[in-house]
Parts: sequence; C-alpha cells; structure tokens
Amino acid sequence: VVHNRTGAALRASKHVLAPLTTSHFEVAAENITSSSEDGLSNWRVEIVEQQYSGNRDKRLHAMTTMFRLRHQETGCLLRVGSRRLPDWGWKQSEVTCLPDKSGKKNVKSKDVLWYIEHNTNTRMQKDDLSKYVRSNFFVNMIQLNVEMGKTNNALWPDVNKYSTLESRPLSWPFLLYPMRMVGWGDKTLKYYEIGNPILWWVSAIACIIYPFRLLAWLTCIKRQLPGWRMSGLLELWDSSKFLWGGWALHYIPFFFMGRVTYIHHYLPALYFGLLLVAFELDRFFGSWRRGRYLVLAAWVAGVIAGAVFLYFAPFTYGWDRPSKELSGRRWLSSWNVYEDRNIF
Repeated sequence: VVHNRTGAALRASKHVLAPLTTSHFEVAAENITSSSEDGLSNWRVEIVEQQYSGNRDKRLHAMTTMFRLRHQETGCLLRVGSRRLPDWGWKQSEVTCLPDKSGKKNVKSKDVLWYIEHNTNTRMQKDDLSKYVRSNFFVNMIQLNVEMGKTNNALWPDVNKYSTLESRPLSWPFLLYPMRMVGWGDKTLKYYEIGNPILWWVSAIACIIYPFRLLAWLTCIKRQLPGWRMSGLLELWDSSKFLWGGWALHYIPFFFMGRVTYIHHYLPALYFGLLLVAFELDRFFGSWRRGRYLVLAAWVAGVIAGAVFLYFAPFTYGWDRPSKELSGRRWLSSWNVYEDRNIF
C-alpha cells in the first residue's frame, strides 16, 4: 500500500504499539527502499462482501467490494478507530493494526472494512457506474445521517486554542460574537457574519419572555384576578406554541453538544424567533385601539429593519477598504469589526 504523492509505504510492526490504543500495533508510512525492505509493508487483500455481484465473485471492484487488509508479517488487520490523535497528529483518527495471532479472525466490524472509492485506468474509457451500482434512498439517507453525526461529534473545541470563529450558544441570541468570514487585511475583501442586530435582539427578548409570560398569566388565573381567563391563555398557547417550540428545539440542544459551535448554527432558531415577533406585534397592535395602528406599526417595523440592514450591508456584501472605516458599526465592544476582541 503506497501513498500516491510521497511514495511512502504503509507498514506495521508488532514491536511498536499504537499511540492511543496500546493493545494494537502501530501503523506508519515510511519510504521503503530495496535494501531496507523487510516484509513489514506487505498486506493481503481479503474480500469480505460483494454488494452487488454476489459472494462467489472473488474479483476486486471499485465501490462495491468490501475487503480487509491483513498484514503479511504479523497477521493483524488494518483498522481506523474513533479515537482522535493529539495536536501532533492533526486531530485525525487513529489508524492501528488489530492483532490476530491465528491470522484467521473473520472480523466484519466496520472499523476494519475498506473499499476502493476511486479508480483510474488510462486504457479504458470513462463509464457511468450508476448502471453497475444500485442505490437505496432510505439506506443512503440513514448512512449519511449516521456519518454526519459521527463527524459532528468529532469536532471538539480546543480549550487551549483561541479562535475568533467559534462562539457559544449563550451568546447567539444577543449577537455578542459575530464571525469574521475571511482574511481581515486592509486591502482584502472582508465579510462579517452578522445579522440584523435589531431583529436579533427583539426576537431574543420575545423568545425569552414568552414562557415567563405564560407563567404570569397562569398565576393571575390562580389568584382569580379579573380579566385573566383560562380560555385566553389556551388561545395564546395554541396560536404560538409552534413558533416558540421551533425556536427552543433548534436552539436549546446546542447547550448539550460537545462539538465546536458557530453563530450560524442559530439561524434556524432565529427564523422561528422572528415569526414569534411578528405574531406578538400582530396580537398586540391588532387588539390595541381596535387595530387602528396595526398597519402603521408594520410599516415602522419594516422601515427600521430595512434601515439597519442597509447600514450593515457592507458586512454582507463585502468591504474592500480598511476595517477602521467600519468602526462606527461596532455597536457592542465584543464585536471584532476592526480589533480582535472576541473573548469568551
């Protein structure tokens, strides 16, 4: 097994243990010459499953053949685990060799199964593999979501490394730490991932106050205060539970995730939060003074939102002049518009 770019050969040795999974042998790539070849870089292909051509087919096919790589010298099986290497290994998955003294283990764990994803043969014309490989939508969907879950769980933040890109869920509703998208040099085109501050803050207040508002209403009913009826509470809940629930279900789970988080993870929750703001404005101005100022309130809200959007448009569409010219748009001291102040 030779690396395409460097020419290094993959080898294993029973005399060197893996760095993390010490019950396995270490696997490494080394430049092997004819004088140093000692058999440690020889691997045997063992076909485990033919997905579409039947188990009797012993040929190796791209995409459809699942196989193991057994080390010729030690009999161990090449394996990629879920444990991540430290910084010196660039946080990549640990690759080891699973010991098998008898050399006859019929291991079918996904950790030791491999397949050829890309194959090039200059003597053959390009062909469409779709007519040779069948695909099941539901199986692919399940596999895709499982792999995405594994990938997301592997994206752990480095507590010892400061990053201007990361932010924590508690800061999202109040837009405390927007994110620099690209380089921030004076002559480069700069993009800043920031929303409309007015809409973010108003929606955050509406979503946070909402459960306390229901609790206050229920308290007034229990105290039998005039004008507070259970029918009104149920009408409010039935009309808005989907909006607030959508915000909560898209936001709260991030507090229990260990992976790296960014401000754009809040966008689905923000969508429901803005719908809740629109609902609250319609409910308030629709009942106040018999709805006389409802249209006016909608226009005022639209003009304010539009004006703020235009004011922050350079962040969205790109700014090619020195960042200090945007200093007036730093409404919060934590915004790293022209000075790196993203500390959390």
